[in-house]
Amino acid sequence: MAEVEETLKRIQSHKGVIGTMVVNAEGIPIRTTLDNSTTVQYAGLLHHLTMKAKSTVRDIDPQNDLTFLRIRSKKHEIMVAPDKEYLLIVIQNPCE
Repeated sequence: MAEVEETLKRIQSHKGVIGTMVVNAEGIPIRTTLDNSTTVQYAGLLHHLTMKAKSTVRDIDPQNDLTFLRIRSKKHEIMVAPDKEYLLIVIQNPCE
């Protein structure tokens, strides 16, 4: 678990990173650096979007799997690294 904490601290220390969160397979946040309401909103929406993206990738090619999801808007860049049991979500300012 110390390795996970170190990795999260390292990611959080990068310039422009607003927050990080780890979400379980049900979409429930288990670690976050953001406030509660923001965490719940992002976790729920990004969990749903990631599951849709995974499904889409599999529909296109059943032998393939989603390994990373990156969303860039005018205000933020959101990166999602899905795993079997968890999602790692990083939100950052795209211009930094």
